[in-house]
Amino acid sequence: MNDCEAYFDLSRRIPDVRRVADMIEVILDQRWANQNRNTALYYMYRDLGRTEDREKIIAHALRYDITVIPPLIMGKEFVKTKGHYHPECAPSVTYPEIYEIQEGKAHFLLQRTTKGRVDDVVMVEAKKGDKVIVPPNYGHVTINPGRDTLQLANWVCRNFASLYEEYTKKRGAAYYELSDGTLLPNPNYGELPKIRRAKPTEVPELGIERGRALYSLIENPEQLAFLIRPQNFMWVFERAF
Repeated sequence: MNDCEAYFDLSRRIPDVRRVADMIEVILDQRWANQNRNTALYYMYRDLGRTEDREKIIAHALRYDITVIPPLIMGKEFVKTKGHYHPECAPSVTYPEIYEIQEGKAHFLLQRTTKGRVDDVVMVEAKKGDKVIVPPNYGHVTINPGRDTLQLANWVCRNFASLYEEYTKKRGAAYYELSDGTLLPNPNYGELPKIRRAKPTEVPELGIERGRALYSLIENPEQLAFLIRPQNFMWVFERAF
């Protein structure tokens, strides 16, 4: 039983719904997007937690979310999230995030911008039970490349708002993943580095392992301190890729 089934009944919760109209700027096939503006793409269940954990979660400035992305082809590309960066929490260090795949499979497309230019793009392919750390200074898009619903959970600091401007301004991430598996460079970025491939992450010292549910890390919230004070945990992010 995964942690969602054990602790949360999503059927009793009202999600935030991301529709085509909410992210039309980042979709490659604009003809399809304009014909399907009201189509729901994914569902976000934010700030979840067991009643007995609520005080602890807030006291440690954490937030636990679940996102559900049904399978869909958006014209020419797989369904995906809008894409965003996080703001800085220390000089030149942005907030990180950690994900767990609960159902289905996911492609995480991460990119780093330095001095106005994308200088690193990483694709992490993950399946049920895998954990994926988004390190500081990387923006990210999550793609559902499969025929099954993708359900993923995340822990993140609760004290900031995500930044979408670069993705909307550049009309998406550095690459689009087409429904035939092709990774098409986004011409709005100019010259781009080749995509690096990386595996999901395990950090046993912090309880980040395939066999352990992500939500259970709140039992010892110091295991999640790297999300709040990443500048003190750079060794963790060196393992991410």
